[in-house]
Amino acid sequence: MKEFSIQNSEKLKRIDPVILLCVFGMNLMSIITLAAASDAFGTWYVKVQMIASVIGIVGMFILTFIDYDALCTKLKFLFFALSIVLMILVKLFGEGSMGNENWLPIPGTSLSWQPSEFVKITFIICFALHLDYVKNKINHPLTVLQLALHAGLIVGLVMLTKDLGMALVYMAIMVFMVFAAGMSLWYFVGVGAAVMIAAPFLWPLLSEKQQLRILIGFNPDLDPLYIGHQQIMSRNCIISGGFRGAGFSGGSKYYSLPASQSDFLFSVLAEKFGFIGAFLYIVLVVILVLRILRLARTTRKNYASYICIGIAGMIIAQSAENIGMCLAVLPVVGITLPFFSYGSSSMLSMYLCIGLVQSICAHNKKYYFERELE
Repeated sequence: MKEFSIQNSEKLKRIDPVILLCVFGMNLMSIITLAAASDAFGTWYVKVQMIASVIGIVGMFILTFIDYDALCTKLKFLFFALSIVLMILVKLFGEGSMGNENWLPIPGTSLSWQPSEFVKITFIICFALHLDYVKNKINHPLTVLQLALHAGLIVGLVMLTKDLGMALVYMAIMVFMVFAAGMSLWYFVGVGAAVMIAAPFLWPLLSEKQQLRILIGFNPDLDPLYIGHQQIMSRNCIISGGFRGAGFSGGSKYYSLPASQSDFLFSVLAEKFGFIGAFLYIVLVVILVLRILRLARTTRKNYASYICIGIAGMIIAQSAENIGMCLAVLPVVGITLPFFSYGSSSMLSMYLCIGLVQSICAHNKKYYFERELE
């Protein structure tokens, strides 16, 4: 089939403006919230977030103009190898805090980056292509085993860096994608039953400290002065914001909230701008996810649909976990809020994900007189 070239102006007309408005709105809310709380931690975070946002936007538009089909199919083995190499490098040379070793220092500078944020993109691409390859036998036990090994390799490498939160995001991505590909619900029931049966036997194997962290993560009031302190302070910020919030220059609870600029920035948003501000962000997330899922239903290639599902699932998982831990109803696992929490790696990777989505949107009608085979 002869490929007809598409002008960049035509590609711009095909992208989804609602998706752009959502991510720009969430990004703007992030910068405003960081600026409103800069009296607590300075303006450095605001400047870095703005620089990361600009670079991310440029990267998003560059990726939008690149044909996703050529990119994914020609570089799939490179992406898979790159994912493994990066995670091995993190394991060997990674740095971090709170027991994590998920940051890779940039030689010659004091800066570092989080490879697992970018490996999410290559993982979604490779796993989507794998699903497309086996879609006609998705429920065969051997196929399920192959998919489990594929995902398990990457998830296992992430877990070796002691980043449980990121590993949970990868697992959520996998679940969303295999469900969308048509895997039987009986496999999900079987895994759930196996986990429930194994839990009583695995629980005693955990140390007392690990058990406490899990229990207190769901109920921080059990240890308000130590393990549960951060979640309680986060909850207090949200409560103090009320409906309208304390305003751009108001509020003071966030001063004593650890990681208020990153993992718990949603709590600062709630204190500064109240329920209205927090609800606005949630609305933008919901609209963004719905638009990506809408695109997933209309893609001309199956694996493109799986990519959209994976990205939507990632946004859902990260948003639910981050907001849950800010509300003190889920354990703290160090997950950023999409397009909102401070973090250059997170911001850049999220924009690249949206660039991939927009590339699918822009190249959805790349060929004339073509009918995709199922």
